[in-house]
Amino acid sequence: MKVIHFGAGNIGRGFIGKLLADANSQMTFADVNQQLIDQLAHKQAYQVHVVGEVHTIEKVQRVNAINSMDPKTVEHIASVDMVTTAVGPQVLEKIAATLAKGILLRIELENTKPLNIIACENMVRGTSQLKLHVLAHIPEFLRSWVEQHVGFVDSAVDRIVPPMDAANDDPLDVTVETFSEWIVDQTQFVGDIPDISGMELTDNLMAFVERKLFTLNTGHAITAYLGQLAGHKTICDAINDPDIAHIVKSAMQESGQVLIQRYGFDPIKHEQYIEKILSRFANPYLHDDVERVGRQPMRKLSSEDRLIKPLLGTFEYQLPNHNLIIGIAAALHFRCETDPQAQEMARSIDEKGLTKTVEQLCQLADYPQIVEAISHEYHQMNK
Repeated sequence: MKVIHFGAGNIGRGFIGKLLADANSQMTFADVNQQLIDQLAHKQAYQVHVVGEVHTIEKVQRVNAINSMDPKTVEHIASVDMVTTAVGPQVLEKIAATLAKGILLRIELENTKPLNIIACENMVRGTSQLKLHVLAHIPEFLRSWVEQHVGFVDSAVDRIVPPMDAANDDPLDVTVETFSEWIVDQTQFVGDIPDISGMELTDNLMAFVERKLFTLNTGHAITAYLGQLAGHKTICDAINDPDIAHIVKSAMQESGQVLIQRYGFDPIKHEQYIEKILSRFANPYLHDDVERVGRQPMRKLSSEDRLIKPLLGTFEYQLPNHNLIIGIAAALHFRCETDPQAQEMARSIDEKGLTKTVEQLCQLADYPQIVEAISHEYHQMNK
């Protein structure tokens, strides 16, 4: 199986790229970081440090690399069996034109082998959004060919891969946690589904997307935002603060009740899932900065993301939400001089006021009592 993977950063190398390489794929990384690409193309191998109670080192071998701006990237897309991404939600639109050029070249070359594209991003149905961007670059009369020969497969991904100084000063080495989960929508593939160890198939992806979004992502973000307010530097330090741990766990339980109502999850198993995630946050071998996890607060406070979407679910099922509200208030306090979204959010609060910012940013104008509750918690935190 030939694969091109967009995004050769820590997540790309430490998670999806590793699974694909382990599956004996003919694996090529594509990235705009020329120095990183040169190193990968030269060594064609790197080490993944899997840290937990036991520290193991796993070597990834026989990989290649190309600059994603290189015209040869389009030729790769025209011939591969699969395209995967780990570039970040905001970059998907930027690579769509390149993907479209590759698909158009496939058509020109009369390559009718199935091509499956999987966006492995921290977002809801990222591949479906990528598909819209790609189709915008495809002439309308060719879109039926694309529908027939190209599968856009949504997925849910879960692995904590913090940026760290690599062991032995090797810039290609990457550190990851033991846990990983890659769940894909088996109904969206075109042609045969590839056999990749670590890739799980489901016909009910949204249940798993929201389980991860409402649990791992919700808890991770609230830990970061409360952690910064309390002066903690890492997620591990923050979750070991009993006051923070109580709020985070309670918020995850509130969002979990939404999942139990919506998808019929077993309450006992879901509580075990929450405990597992809390233990992952407390992994002392992952030095994950609260500032890194908290970045892009405006995206994380949008109505379809990890804080507001579970909150809206509590309205739907008339469930408690006090700790989710505390987490949202903490997110509004997030400050980071190197994060444009944090800067923009702070300006909005200063210029428009907190109430108007929350109504617009979180799309909560129809819920004045909730906006008031968030505002109350926000000002309590100022004290």
